[in-house]
Amino acid sequence: VSRDFRRRFSGKMAAGGSGGDEAFQTFYTEVKQIEKRDSVLTSKQQIDRLLRPGASYFNLNPFEVLQIDPDATDEELKKRFRQLSILVHPDKNQDDVDRAQLAFEAVDKAYKMLLEPDHKKKALDVIHAGKEYVEHTMSQKRKQLKKDGKPTVVEEDDPEVFRQAVYKQTMKLFAELEIKRKERETKEMHERKRQREEEIETQERAKREREWQKNFEETRDGRVDSWRSFQSKGKTKKKEKNRTFLKPPKVKMEQRE
Repeated sequence: VSRDFRRRFSGKMAAGGSGGDEAFQTFYTEVKQIEKRDSVLTSKQQIDRLLRPGASYFNLNPFEVLQIDPDATDEELKKRFRQLSILVHPDKNQDDVDRAQLAFEAVDKAYKMLLEPDHKKKALDVIHAGKEYVEHTMSQKRKQLKKDGKPTVVEEDDPEVFRQAVYKQTMKLFAELEIKRKERETKEMHERKRQREEEIETQERAKREREWQKNFEETRDGRVDSWRSFQSKGKTKKKEKNRTFLKPPKVKMEQRE
């Protein structure tokens, strides 16, 4: 039972008379409603809730995961985490250990997120943005109704409809932020991959150049010797070509008379 309700109830009871009886009846009715609601939140149903289709987006809201009011104190947060974590803990759900583990991780993640001031602030900012969006939409509807000469009553004036509208808009905002985060993460991953490929290519090119230079240095003496040998052979052939040999005189045959 909420602290606000307890304060209201205590105040009315203090007034005495029929007001006190009425307050007690209201209190009793609310208690029975809470008991009825909590009676269905068994371990299995909490696990089903935390792993329902679309849970990857539903569970982006840590307050929704823990089923706790955004204005809850740190002590209330700690108490709620303890209650819920016991319900879905794998040790308590031996017949469904794997799913219980996933549910427990979702609860643990939400709790740790709300323990971090920056993460908690971001979550609260999303919730406030969702509420402001719904209120702005209601204002626009009223303006249009007034312009049309109709009563300026909108369906969101019903507290439950308003709450549901805020809930839906909040979940939408959480989902949009998550999609953008994943897109940004994917882009950064591709960029890191591209940079890594460039680094590898640069390293391979440098390696090939070093190997070529090493091979060039190692074969230098052999190339020099080959060139000297080639030049030496060329000079030898040239000398042989330019060498002159004495030719024997031609012998003339005697002519007989």
